[in-house]
Amino acid sequence: MVKKSLLERLSEDGVVVGDGGFVFQLEKRGYVKGGPWTPEASVQHPEAVKQLHREFLRAGSDVMQTFTFYSSDDKLKFGGNETGNIFTCREINDAACRIAREVANEGDALVGGCISRCPSYAEGKGKAVVQAQAREQLDVFTKHKVDFIIAEFFNYVEELEWVIEEAKKTGLIVASTMSIGKFGDKAGVPPGQCAVRMARAGAALVGVNCLFDPETTLETIRMMKEGLDAEGLKPYLMTQPNGYHCPETGRNGWSCCSEYPFAMETRLVTRADVHKFAREAYKLGVRYIGGCCGFEAYHIRAIAEELAEERGKWPAASDKHEPWGAANRLSTVSYLQTRVGREYWQDLVPSSGRKAPPTYQNYDIHSYD
Repeated sequence: MVKKSLLERLSEDGVVVGDGGFVFQLEKRGYVKGGPWTPEASVQHPEAVKQLHREFLRAGSDVMQTFTFYSSDDKLKFGGNETGNIFTCREINDAACRIAREVANEGDALVGGCISRCPSYAEGKGKAVVQAQAREQLDVFTKHKVDFIIAEFFNYVEELEWVIEEAKKTGLIVASTMSIGKFGDKAGVPPGQCAVRMARAGAALVGVNCLFDPETTLETIRMMKEGLDAEGLKPYLMTQPNGYHCPETGRNGWSCCSEYPFAMETRLVTRADVHKFAREAYKLGVRYIGGCCGFEAYHIRAIAEELAEERGKWPAASDKHEPWGAANRLSTVSYLQTRVGREYWQDLVPSSGRKAPPTYQNYDIHSYD
């Protein structure tokens, strides 16, 4: 079966559903070390990575994103991380590509080769070094014939421009996202200008991922769209926010929360939140919609179900799920039978369950790395 390309899906099918977060879920399951957050699990625990891919595929993901986040050789050794003394970027990317392709071929999914920022840029080592780190990753993606490149989690648009430039040499479609909010990148470049520079560098998709919650992400992508429209540029828009409520934070997003990274559960978005996010993103013109850290398979299923009419299909996981609590009518408990419908779940404000939950207090807005 010849699969439609990413651009064909975007132009013909109307919307592409991305996948969710890997490092946070795999850390909770005991396969990733929190702190360095590097992806050696692709080599050490391939079955764990494969299973997570399968969960996202069943939930409705159209893309299997290689688990190669933070896989550059400089990041694998950063801060004394022992991973870089055991595995190389090429070994990790090679394993991740094989896993992603195997699962993608179990359905009608594409493989997106994931490349992210590297410490060399922040250390001021310059364009040649940064692009060399990028080539190490891209060479493996080319070898495995991934369907497109995803350059994500960049917080300086200049670094992303350099990586897009290198990625374009592969001849593959390049999607690019920045981990920024409405304040712009760490050099102070506003979101609209970031988007324009990403598009002019050659990215076919531009947008934002991680660092901020869905609501903040929508504000940022709106600013990006305004900047692109003002310049007459029309790349596809892409959003993959994190899955935690953190609207009160500053430039560094969720990492400013005192709960980050090991006590974020009470801030987790609900499936109702994700339904709302997916609809608002679609109305804004975003056509690649997924999630990042904190987004689990049921969150991705919520995106796929919210946009089922636009996609012309329901995810396989909906076989065991009826949206908006409809299956509660089958409960043996009478009061649960009333908890049915979009209005009930959309209007619900969840409690933390704690006697004195702090609200917008546990963060350091001045945190800056």
